[in-house]
Amino acid sequence: MCRRIYVDSSLDELVRHFSFAGRETIDVLGHRFPRYNGFPREVYPIIIRDNSVGMPVFKTAVWDFTQARMKPARRPSSTNVSCEGIDANDRFGPAYRARRCLIPVKGYVDWNGDSGNGKRLQPYAIAMRDNEPFALAGICEVWRHPSGLDVPTFAIVTCAPNEMIADINDRMPVVLNPKDYERWLSPEPNPSELMKPYDAEAMTMWPITRRVSTLRNAGPDIIDRVSLRAT
Repeated sequence: MCRRIYVDSSLDELVRHFSFAGRETIDVLGHRFPRYNGFPREVYPIIIRDNSVGMPVFKTAVWDFTQARMKPARRPSSTNVSCEGIDANDRFGPAYRARRCLIPVKGYVDWNGDSGNGKRLQPYAIAMRDNEPFALAGICEVWRHPSGLDVPTFAIVTCAPNEMIADINDRMPVVLNPKDYERWLSPEPNPSELMKPYDAEAMTMWPITRRVSTLRNAGPDIIDRVSLRAT
């Protein structure tokens, strides 16, 4: 699962790391970075293949996948989508087969378990051990707002956890190896073998403050390591 994403650098630094993608019109997001506590339903830069220019490009999109003709009153929230059966899924399959995307991040946040048992859940920040940016696998759809405005939206694809993430959750986002970026963005209809747990040895995880649950808590300290006894 993935409930928050963060980028502890400027937008320019993030774009330079993914230099294979054209910049397009994401400069309007520059004031939003660094972003330490990125919530669902906010706007983010994603990378998608633009067939009109024949190359990957950055685009702005809302983290809340919505089908093209979905009415606002019936609009379900879809921030994470399971990889199992995605190809045959009526709702997500068309986007998976034709509009896959990359979500560039420096890390993401997840909690240990679910809130159904009444326990206070502990959030953890998860990143690469080398502290480099990386890309989550996503699917994209352009939602037609009743006003006629086209709104690009996306969801993060999830899979079974690796050995590290299994300590806190039974799902994790699909983290793509850079060598697989091109294939994920390609017209290939079903690159299913890419949707697998990422190497746990290449990742790191640490406990952070429960204040990350609140949108207004957005400073750099929100992803600092904390003592579990102090949370």
